[in-house]
Amino acid sequence: MKKGIANYGVGENFQGFLLVKKVQKGIARNNNEFLTLTLGDKSGDIESKVWDNVEQALAYYPVESIVEVQGVITEFQGKKQLNSNFMRAVTEDEHVTVADLLQSAPVSGNDLLEKVYEVINTDIQNDKIKAITKDVVQKFEGDFKVYPAASKNHHAYVSGLAYHTVGMLRIAESFCSIYPELNKDLLFAGVILHDVGKIREYERIVNTEYSFEGKLLGHISMISEEIGMSAQSLGIIGEEVTLLQHLVLSHHGKLEWGSPVQPIIMEAEILHLIDMVDAKMDTLRTALRDVQPGSFTERLYSMGNRSFYKPSI
Repeated sequence: MKKGIANYGVGENFQGFLLVKKVQKGIARNNNEFLTLTLGDKSGDIESKVWDNVEQALAYYPVESIVEVQGVITEFQGKKQLNSNFMRAVTEDEHVTVADLLQSAPVSGNDLLEKVYEVINTDIQNDKIKAITKDVVQKFEGDFKVYPAASKNHHAYVSGLAYHTVGMLRIAESFCSIYPELNKDLLFAGVILHDVGKIREYERIVNTEYSFEGKLLGHISMISEEIGMSAQSLGIIGEEVTLLQHLVLSHHGKLEWGSPVQPIIMEAEILHLIDMVDAKMDTLRTALRDVQPGSFTERLYSMGNRSFYKPSI
């Protein structure tokens, strides 16, 4: 079985298929244009430069296209690059698909969605909270099981949103067993709903970017709106609606981190902490995955620009 591009070391030769995830045009010191292609497969990404025939390359290698590449792995400023000596666009009849090359959650989106519904149907007892949560998930379930949870940093891969949600549900289950005073209905519903607005906030699974309304409104306000619309369509009124909206509006924890309000119920504070734990763990897990024991990761911006060490024991 061939190893992925992220598992090649400096000096090794690579030949295989990669997905074009990003294309950036630059100007070299000699004023000549060049392209930086971000190429990737399920294992991760690597950059490759195109120095010649730049305009032609722009047409040949658009984002979301697949290329066959030959080259050698080099290093520049501590970062691996693919120095290619051959690259061509792959045609549809070669039976290599985008899905074959995308990094995905280790669990299928269908299985993750099934777990979410299991929690809604079995563990949430309050009828109003159950109905609203189920209604919102059903509305977005097709995208929920395939969308990333972020455009970068954490769970930024196929089914990342559902994987992040289920990971948080497992943490929430543990918290509720340790702290039985927590309202399980509120906490579980908050976990399930907190990032569903990202389906509206983002565009595309490959090279994920913010949508127009995502830039102007953000996923936090959009999921609060979805909760309100669901409650109205179901004819539900009462404290449950406001509490669910508070959970999602406050889940970033601080005003300066994007939450319109800070958590002021116990379940909202715990939701924020669980979100932080699962996001940080995925960031570290991804960064350390391809690092040899006894070595450091690159600096991780979302982790305070720290470089993390992978113990050799």
